[in-house]
Amino acid sequence: MASIILEDEALRDGLQSEARILSLDQKIELFGKLVDAGLARIQVGSFVHPKYVPQMADTDEFIGRIKHTPGVLLTGLILNARGLERALACGLKHVSMSVSVSDTHSRKNVKRPADEALAGMVELIKQAVEAGMTVRAGAQCSFGCVYEGAVPEKNVLNALEAMAAAGAHELNLADTTGMANPFQVCRLVEKVRAAIPGASLSLHLHDTRGLAMANLVAGYEAGVKIFDVAAGGLGGCPFVKGAAGNLATEDVVNLCDQAGIDSGVDLLKLCRAVELLGAMLSKELPGRMCRVQKCLAETLG
Repeated sequence: MASIILEDEALRDGLQSEARILSLDQKIELFGKLVDAGLARIQVGSFVHPKYVPQMADTDEFIGRIKHTPGVLLTGLILNARGLERALACGLKHVSMSVSVSDTHSRKNVKRPADEALAGMVELIKQAVEAGMTVRAGAQCSFGCVYEGAVPEKNVLNALEAMAAAGAHELNLADTTGMANPFQVCRLVEKVRAAIPGASLSLHLHDTRGLAMANLVAGYEAGVKIFDVAAGGLGGCPFVKGAAGNLATEDVVNLCDQAGIDSGVDLLKLCRAVELLGAMLSKELPGRMCRVQKCLAETLG
């Protein structure tokens, strides 16, 4: 049976822009629901200054409370040297690092030009690998930038090649602004696989223009088997006005169920986690399948 790996990022990308700050106990409860649903890869936070992202202020303590969860790969986002120090101190074994391949977005996101940010990240990846961590390295704005328009594919390839050479074990193409289309996804995935043979590839897709699910299918058919998702469809980039959230985990699991692809995730249990998240945030979340499940239950009586 065909299979797919889903990394849920609701606890990091999903929550980072939410005004309502969840308590540590709420995050732990939500994490438990996601694990119970069968998610085996979960990004639980980022090591950033709480002044800029208050929702992530308890990342270190959160990881300390859950890091011994069996059968689950925990990951956190690192953007600088201080973040790496914190990740090592709390015992995290797998980290995600990324840089923007758009100079304007990079300056807005990390206050550094893209080439300077890449050079710094390459050094951080080397340090993390030497410390025994596994690293996923990503290229933000791989499919376009709202500030600059089309991003040259050679910029994406150069960044990924440099990070792979530094020791990154997985490479991530991020559609940060939600500008990708399925034909572009297929083409860029094929170019990356040709340029960096044997690299493990993943996709991070935002649904700003409503094409994220089609982009996932295109990526899957081009050979990608790892995808970032977020329970409820939460997420977005605070430096991209109007950027929509990630693909809803429950919607992707439904697609997999319909297509005979094993995601390892129980849709009904996952919908309970999404309902809990919505209640915690006091809002209706963008994902569709929880509403579908409710309507189906009402229809069948």
